[in-house]
Amino acid sequence: MKISKGSKIFFLLGLIVVVVISASVYAINRNNQETLTEVELPIVEWPGVTQKTHVVSEILESLGYQVNINQYALPVILEGLSEGDLDVFTGTWFQTWGTPLKNKLADGSVVHVSTQLEDTNYGPAVPYYVYEAGVTSLADLSEYSEEFNHTYYGLESGNDGNQIMIDAFDNNIYDLGDWKIVESSTAAMIQHVQNYMNNEEWIVFSGWEPHWMNVVLDMRYLDDPEGIWGEDEKVGTIARKGLKDDDPNLYKFFEQFDINNEIQSEWIYEYSRKNRSPNVVAKEWVSENLDLVLEWVDGVHTVDGRDAGEVLKEIYK
Repeated sequence: MKISKGSKIFFLLGLIVVVVISASVYAINRNNQETLTEVELPIVEWPGVTQKTHVVSEILESLGYQVNINQYALPVILEGLSEGDLDVFTGTWFQTWGTPLKNKLADGSVVHVSTQLEDTNYGPAVPYYVYEAGVTSLADLSEYSEEFNHTYYGLESGNDGNQIMIDAFDNNIYDLGDWKIVESSTAAMIQHVQNYMNNEEWIVFSGWEPHWMNVVLDMRYLDDPEGIWGEDEKVGTIARKGLKDDDPNLYKFFEQFDINNEIQSEWIYEYSRKNRSPNVVAKEWVSENLDLVLEWVDGVHTVDGRDAGEVLKEIYK
């Protein structure tokens, strides 16, 4: 059968439309499967989240991601996540971060991805001999203000725990209106505590677990009858709004990333107590605990589309 010139033109136009539509569908599907090339992971000056983030980075870089780790104060991290400049933060203490975090979660600019640790502790602590002398609660501090020199030892400026105590001082909660706070790094604070304990002097400071301080220091946590430090603490991961849409593969990894106190305490001990490089600790740990890591990457692929588990087994065989 002879096809007319007009029919040929119509056929060709139709073919072009089909090709364009097919290409568009392919592009849409491909975009849905795309992964980010760079991932911004913030940390604060805490051994736990520092080593945890380097473990995450070791895994993600093995999958083809470029991971950028930078240190900020907590308020900057929260703002960076809500503005979309940072991607994921794995060291979120959901209760003690308090209202600023709750507001961001409520308005949806920051997303709760997962909870890793539920059996944790974060709050004021004292040496054992201070506890045995009768200081077992925040309500006891005021009576012994002179022994403590009206001073509380906290962490870096902007820390959520610092702010809890600053608010207590400003509002004279527990009759602590004439107290002050000393803000410093984790290492400096612990050194202060060790120096005081060596001389059996009195000190009250921010403690938390998991951390090696609970093994090395004979310390006790104080009761908080007013509940200013919030409910039972949980630690986990938050992300910027839109990350799940931008990279569902990456989001899936963070949903499945799950550790316990024992694992994190091991990381902290190796990095902070033994002063080892976080990169070296991460590489060594991943190599020695590949079975658990494979659970985290179940159903996850590399940036170029390969099965993440198979790639990791090849790298760390």
